[in-house]
Amino acid sequence: MAGNNNIQTLSVEASTEHLAKVRDFVAAHAENIGLSQKDISEIRLAVDEAYTNIIKHAYKNSPTEKVNIEIGSNANQLWISLMDEGNSFDPSTYSEPDLMQRIKEKKRGGMGVYLIRKLMDQVQYNRKGHTNEIRMVKNL
Repeated sequence: MAGNNNIQTLSVEASTEHLAKVRDFVAAHAENIGLSQKDISEIRLAVDEAYTNIIKHAYKNSPTEKVNIEIGSNANQLWISLMDEGNSFDPSTYSEPDLMQRIKEKKRGGMGVYLIRKLMDQVQYNRKGHTNEIRMVKNL
């Protein structure tokens, strides 16, 4: 994306004890560029879901592993990338959940990818070498 500016990074261990730090990091950047509270809440939730998925699925709850987060913006978009070196996610194997069935069965969990896609304007999954990246974009 040409013209990126105001890029910030954060590196944390893959542990739920860092969830608040990760959420606050992205919220502060979103606030600094003047996003609405609704947009900030949506971004926080999407990042929360992505980070939790990395902890649970990529690293299988191994808290010594690292997650690198990069956030940036330009005149048109805010983007957030979360990068890890755990097990990769293949989005082609994902199928959207049946919401009514999940509610009927009172199932918990399994909604992260669905929420991320609904809350953000673009979501991309990439694997480069040993690094997985989920890149989430919110149009401004």
